[in-house]
Formats: sequence, C-alpha cells, structure tokens
Amino acid sequence: MITSDTNHARENDEKTVSRRTFLFTGAVAVGTALFLRHPKFAMAKAEGPKEVKIVEFSDSGKRLKTEKVPMVVKTDAEWRKQLSPMAYDITRRAGTERPFTGQYWNLHDKGLYRCLCCDTALFNSNTKFESGTGWPSFWEPIAEENVRESVDNSMGMQRTAISCTRCASHLGHVFHDGPPPTGLRYCMNSASLRFVKFS
Repeated sequence: MITSDTNHARENDEKTVSRRTFLFTGAVAVGTALFLRHPKFAMAKAEGPKEVKIVEFSDSGKRLKTEKVPMVVKTDAEWRKQLSPMAYDITRRAGTERPFTGQYWNLHDKGLYRCLCCDTALFNSNTKFESGTGWPSFWEPIAEENVRESVDNSMGMQRTAISCTRCASHLGHVFHDGPPPTGLRYCMNSASLRFVKFS
C-alpha cells in the first residue's frame, strides 16, 4: 500500500529532477549564446568557406584566369542528392570503379574533363593516353593548381591520391609509369569526371 508520505516524497523527487533539467538546459543555452558571441567564433563565421586558388578554363580549352574562389562545401546529404550512388562512393568516399567499365576510359574525342562535383577543369584530352589499365589516364593535369595530392595508405600500400582542389572530390591516383614528357600517369575514375567536347 502506497502511503501519502510515499506520494509526497515521489512528487518532491520529480520536482527536483524537473528543476535540475530546467537549470541544466538553461545553462547550456546561456553557454551556447556566449560561445556564439565570442570574437573568434564571429570572425570564423564571417570569413565563410576557405578560399583556394584555381585556374579557370573555357569549354574550348582556353586558359582564362587564375583566381581565388571559395571551396565548395556541402553536407553529406547534399552530395548524396547531387550524385549517383557510384559517383558518391568514388568522389566522396574514395572508392574506385572497376577497370574498363567507366564511360571515358576509351573515349578519344577532343575536349575538357571537368570535376563532376564542382565543374572545375581538371584535364585536357591532349594529355590523355592509352594506358591499357581500363581507366582514363593523363600525363598531366590541365593546371597544377586545380588538383591536390595526398598520401593514401589504403589497400596495404602507399599511393598518391589526387583530388579536386575546389571541392576535395576524390579523382584517382598518380603513378610514375606514364609516357614523356612527364613520366606520370594520372589514373582517374570516369565517375569523378564530366567530359565537355571542345566548342
């Protein structure tokens, strides 16, 4: 049998918990407000996305200008909405398409290869060569500013990964077994690229 004293004690406990929850929630709200007003946070917010330097090209392959542009930054959900599942896996999760399956490995048309995610010019068909690997291969990027290198230690080996400077999209890897004049082979995923025929 529950006595009135037990009921009274239970009500006091519930009030105490509610009061603690209220006080904790209020403290978090005040702390967040103070943090958001902090000069360093306000400065970072005002600066916006990080800027990077890239070279712009027309669809005819003409070099236009070198400029600083904001990095393209999107949420995971936004990338998933924009990209096919395979393109998402490759560009945002550093996946790799199977050889001889991509749409550009055997393409011989003249044009530009742009980043699928942000449209930055990456490669010119004039530097494309038949590598026999089943992936589109180039002996140099259209502009060194437009791609970034990073160390990739996956798959039990060390490789040099290549990504788009503007949006950090994973493109593929570069190897030192290419033809002259550079001796490099930029082995790219078709799913990371968008081909634009010279106008």
